[in-house]
Amino acid sequence: MDLKHYIIDIVKKARVASFEIARIDTATKNNALIETAIELEKRTQEIMSENAKDIAVGVEKGLSSAMIDRLKIDEAMVKKMANVLREVVTLPDPVGEITDMIVRPSGIKVGKMRVPIGVICIIYESRPNVTIDAASLCIKSGNAVILRGGSEAINSNKILTSIMSQVCSQAGLPSDCIQIISTTDRNAIKELLIQDKYIDLVIPRGGKGLIKTVVENSKVPVIKHYDGNCHLYVDKDANLKMAEDVAINAKTQRPGVCNAIETLLVHSDIADKYLRSLLPKLKEKSVEIRGCERTLKIDSKIFAATEDDWYKEYLDLILAVKIVDNIEDAIAHIAKYGSNHTDAIVTENYTSAMKFLQEVNSSCVLVNASTRFSDGGEFGMGCEIGISTDKLHARGPMGLKELTTQKFIVFGSGQIRTSK
Repeated sequence: MDLKHYIIDIVKKARVASFEIARIDTATKNNALIETAIELEKRTQEIMSENAKDIAVGVEKGLSSAMIDRLKIDEAMVKKMANVLREVVTLPDPVGEITDMIVRPSGIKVGKMRVPIGVICIIYESRPNVTIDAASLCIKSGNAVILRGGSEAINSNKILTSIMSQVCSQAGLPSDCIQIISTTDRNAIKELLIQDKYIDLVIPRGGKGLIKTVVENSKVPVIKHYDGNCHLYVDKDANLKMAEDVAINAKTQRPGVCNAIETLLVHSDIADKYLRSLLPKLKEKSVEIRGCERTLKIDSKIFAATEDDWYKEYLDLILAVKIVDNIEDAIAHIAKYGSNHTDAIVTENYTSAMKFLQEVNSSCVLVNASTRFSDGGEFGMGCEIGISTDKLHARGPMGLKELTTQKFIVFGSGQIRTSK
């Protein structure tokens, strides 16, 4: 395969498709998504069969149980993907929305119109459901999308893209508005990243190594997050039963995802009582605990945390635990070691809650709730195309509106400018 010409052909087709899909009405886009949902459910066994090939290779390569979990598609996952499509259909279409209209002294009316970004390239790892999430949001927001999933999910991604592309084309969308990079050659990524003439935005989803490679090599604007080093701080005024439930959920429900906690911070006033109750429950769920010196005094059988542990995104059943003297120390720890992704506090103290919300510099900050809620679907966005820790153009879970931009529009009645 001539990789360079292969990539150029795809991006050129995507560019043309982006102009066409930007003009498609909401009803046509919604119908395409509904028909895709129906087709996914009809072809569940075929999808699972292709996914089984990826699972077999992953097991052979020794992927962790958490990674296999992210890779697996079963009947429930297919149903979930179909439901995501149906939920995206129910969301307001942001394209064409006009806001901020004002009348100037000259008589012209000035406002803003929301429009698609254009061609969006998604580079992602492991989770094949991202194929459906990303494509559905791009379609609804009027963008063409180029998908480049990881080699570990190549068969799953191909079948999902094939189904969606065929259905959308039959429903009246441009045939090239959804394309997948079918080669697993890693050089394909570098070829994509220099296509700034045709691609408007790159969104990488995956490990820090992937995202670093994208950022360092891209000529195209990138929205990303490097790590999901998420924290839960249990304040001295916390409801300890609530704090236990939140900690267990945030760590163990799906440890291999970016919104699972990696570090638990506990106020010294309640640390002894709280940790003596919590740590055994975490161990029952096979969580390895790495604690600070003060935590080791409460449970000498855990592992001693190193300086590196505070920086790590484990994506596994491992949790770092540190006892802090006050909320200021907790916030300072998050500022130093965190990744600006998602952090939470459990407290009954309103002042402490508001201080945490205002001073923790993360894209999502929660009070008395699990970090696992940091998710586009849970936020009512249908699904998400990624979570941005950047401050420009979008921050936090990215849904339909975040996949559009705005242009100024002006209505006049023959005015001419006379001022210099």
